[in-house]
Amino acid sequence: MINYEEYFADRVKPMKGSAIREMFKRMADPEIISLAGGNPASELFPADELSKIAGKILMTSPTVALQYGTTDGYPKMKDCAIARAKEAGAYNEGDGVLIMTGANQGIDLTAKAIINKGDKIIVESPSFIGSLNAFRTYECELVGVDVEADGMDISKLEEALKANPDAKLLYTIPTFQNPTGTTMSLKKRKKVLELASEYDLLIMEDNPYGDLRFAGADLPTLKSLDTEGRVVYCGSFSKILSPGMRLGYVIGPPKLLEKVEMLKQVNDVHTPMLTQMMCVQFMKKYDINKYIAKNRKLYKEKCDTMISAMEEYFPKGKVEWTVPEGGIFLWCTCPTITDVSVVVNKALEKKVAIVPGSNFAIDQSLPSNKFRLNFSSASKSDITEAIKRLGEVLTEIL
Repeated sequence: MINYEEYFADRVKPMKGSAIREMFKRMADPEIISLAGGNPASELFPADELSKIAGKILMTSPTVALQYGTTDGYPKMKDCAIARAKEAGAYNEGDGVLIMTGANQGIDLTAKAIINKGDKIIVESPSFIGSLNAFRTYECELVGVDVEADGMDISKLEEALKANPDAKLLYTIPTFQNPTGTTMSLKKRKKVLELASEYDLLIMEDNPYGDLRFAGADLPTLKSLDTEGRVVYCGSFSKILSPGMRLGYVIGPPKLLEKVEMLKQVNDVHTPMLTQMMCVQFMKKYDINKYIAKNRKLYKEKCDTMISAMEEYFPKGKVEWTVPEGGIFLWCTCPTITDVSVVVNKALEKKVAIVPGSNFAIDQSLPSNKFRLNFSSASKSDITEAIKRLGEVLTEIL
């Protein structure tokens, strides 16, 4: 038999699969309650509306919907992306926009366009594994900066930049960060931009959760504060409409996006026309902000349910957690242990799935005493039951 390990490219040999995806394979058991993934609430999907829209498109415009499209995106879909970005202050006249097959494609292809082997990339620690793995495939060096309750630790960011003055890119999820659920303060946002200017860094702002604020006041995006054209902004329709439609977008300097567009042409030619047209018609026919308001209301209820259950069932003084103002995640720390994997495995025995913190680390081989919980996907009753079971595990171990 062929030993395929010998054929793998050097750049992919160190990569490890997402523990979340691996866990899904073990969750065929319908009794398992998952707090592991990052799925939006499926009960919110506008299935009836989208079904009617898709049927009408295929009846009236089948050639456009089923034929090749342009790589940069269906023009009306680009208008929708620009409209969403403008609401976040993330679009300026003269910016380029590309429609992507999910925001992660935008992150990956933008990274591919600018990262050389050996380049240094500043990232939050912990951070989203999809982006970290995208960066790893281009054989760069990831430099982690700790995340505090109000975003990146600025003093450590300054230390990292002094130690790595040749760093090329800073990647951040400033609003409802994945995995911690934290939000970068306005003061820190301004400081990040100042440091980026001082050290001549590009910034990639990933904002898939920004529309899902259910507490606190809105904060300006980094893109809206940028006066030098340093910020590349990645947005998504996955969390406000449907992840299965695979619709994201990148907004940034046209010269950079020209290269990204060429890479997308090689990657998948274009994002499916049908889903782009469906999104356009949904946005035209329905008030997307009313739909987003429904998301916010439900996610607040689910987050409150989870935190109330944690307060009741987790061992007192043994677990710390973040309290997000939006998004779909919160982050737990067990200060008295060094490796949470035993908790993860014991929880799975009790039919509850959670994700260990090591999955979001720069060095995934190191043990972690943290884990991520998702509150958007499960029902409120399942959230309470899952936290009760998890509390039993934590009480036993801690």
